Amino acid sequence: MIILAPILTAVLSYLLGSCNSAIIAVRLLKHEDIRNFGSKNAGLTNTLRCFGKLPALLTLIGDLLKGVIAAFISIKLWEMLLGADFESVYLFDERAVGYLSGIFSILGHIFPIYYGFKGGKGVLVSCSILLVIDPVTFCIVIPFFIVVVAISRYVSLGSILAACAYPVITFFVHMFVYDVGLPRSILHTAMVMVTSALLIYMHRTNITRLKNGTENKFGQKKKNQVPNDAQ
Repeated sequence: MIILAPILTAVLSYLLGSCNSAIIAVRLLKHEDIRNFGSKNAGLTNTLRCFGKLPALLTLIGDLLKGVIAAFISIKLWEMLLGADFESVYLFDERAVGYLSGIFSILGHIFPIYYGFKGGKGVLVSCSILLVIDPVTFCIVIPFFIVVVAISRYVSLGSILAACAYPVITFFVHMFVYDVGLPRSILHTAMVMVTSALLIYMHRTNITRLKNGTENKFGQKKKNQVPNDAQ
């Protein structure tokens, strides 16, 4: 069962993560493929910039919910297979299960099996996992992200710097606030580093544009990126 539990968690979370809310919302409301417009990223920022508030709101809700649902089901699955007190027996606790679920939800979001393995960047999914599994770290990382975006007006820069800070904050919060001990703090931090690496990798083109000074700022629309009837 200890082998079956993570396998089922990975498969379930990947399949749920593959349900891309931006693609679904834009197709339902605008009959278009978000991946053909703007930055061609199937995520919240590009959806808001290209198609407006309602598709973006549905994207926000959908991407947040799928991460939460995947983590919740995964934890219940571990309890069912290994017992409700599995935390006292194994190094893997509820947070570790949540992080594992998050990694595969993000992979599903980035490489969705339903949409030709071409999806979004996984920021919202990682936020939803963070909120449910680690609210203290969430309350530190998200304000940090908001401050960076408010100062720079670059959503991508906020996401990248928050992803860099995420593992460091996780370690100190888990070690000294949650007091879960060094082994679990290291395990949690290592899993968070995988998430951060995925997020930073998916922003590699943004990093290039930031270096070149061509990155689009928040609230700024690119010229000729969407036909008039798509607004």
